[in-house]
Amino acid sequence: MEIIKELWLYMNERKKFWLAPIIIVLLLLGLLIIFGGSSAVAPFIYTLF
Repeated sequence: MEIIKELWLYMNERKKFWLAPIIIVLLLLGLLIIFGGSSAVAPFIYTLF
């Protein structure tokens, strides 16, 4: 959780709020890959890519 705090402080200090959507999308894709690799829903998720 410390890295999230530091990232938020960096974005707030440098006014780089355009990084937030990029980070959110990368986190969601990572969760989708992790979830898709270890579940019965994997064949349906792999068709998206």
